[in-house]
Amino acid sequence: MDLPVAPPVAPMLAKAVTAVPDQPADTPLWSYEPKWDGFRALIFRDGDEVVIGSRSGKDLARYFPELVDAARAGLPERVVLDGEVGVPRQTDGLTRLDWDQLSARIHPAASRVAMLAQSTPAIFIGFDALALGDEDLTGRAFADRRAALAGALDGAGRSLRLSRTTTDPAVAREWFTAFEGAGLDGVVGKKLTGHYLPGKREMVKIKHKRTADCVVLGYRVHKSGTGLGSMLLGLYDDDGLHMVGGSSAFSDAKRVELQQRFEPMRLDPEHTAAGEVNRWRPAGSGEWIPIRPELVAEVAYDQMENRRFRHTVKFVRWRPDREPRSCGYDQLEVPLTYDLHDVLEGR
Repeated sequence: MDLPVAPPVAPMLAKAVTAVPDQPADTPLWSYEPKWDGFRALIFRDGDEVVIGSRSGKDLARYFPELVDAARAGLPERVVLDGEVGVPRQTDGLTRLDWDQLSARIHPAASRVAMLAQSTPAIFIGFDALALGDEDLTGRAFADRRAALAGALDGAGRSLRLSRTTTDPAVAREWFTAFEGAGLDGVVGKKLTGHYLPGKREMVKIKHKRTADCVVLGYRVHKSGTGLGSMLLGLYDDDGLHMVGGSSAFSDAKRVELQQRFEPMRLDPEHTAAGEVNRWRPAGSGEWIPIRPELVAEVAYDQMENRRFRHTVKFVRWRPDREPRSCGYDQLEVPLTYDLHDVLEGR
């Protein structure tokens, strides 16, 4: 593959804000667009070669053969696009993105991948362009990249779609509420003059709920002695993986299911975390069982305090598209520490 921007590429990221950024009507600074609830993906096409790069850098092409075919049939010969992969599903006569069906597409069996490509076909929603022909677009303004994106997706077919945008913050606020029912996750803002900066949080996002993607680093047994009591979560910083809290609101059946899932992942005694004992203890002892940090869970939370969740968090869903090392403190929507005087004095 010989493209001006070659895989793997870390996609440009977004930092969370609490509201849609405002701007003057005469000289707009921001472009707003829906925040799609799917797998972030970059499509690289060089002739018959097609790579679908994930956020972690892995190639997702084998899981979405229908998108590979669509890229070969509908995209320019040499192009790199950034966007989101989703699986549409009809419910009560309306179509929305379905996260569970999308997650099911990540399957090791080629026969099942082929079957799912037919029964639950995915779509790619493009929202940025990194290269077209021999030109590297990452150093161009987003307004220019958007024009290249629209041209690349013009006539590309129903599987390759163009994300809508607006420069009107009032419209973006309407989208934030109205589009939630379609399976969208909020609104994203991009600076019209901004360059594409891989791996940098140069965009802003306004989400419907405060969530974080965390690494499952261990668990406690339920007080009954059967099943999981709580799932312990961690986030990375430059010093490594740190426990930030836990989630415990599970049904009895789910507790047993999670215990069965985690037990084969238990670490040996010499690999205990932070000096904690790696064995069963009576309920209430506070000791926990470390497991291999391989699973990523999205959780809903209210506040952070001293680099930990202030309260028990709610499990939302598994994130098979995220690499554990990508789950850091930088994704959180509010400062992790603050000075009381700053709050009292309004600084």
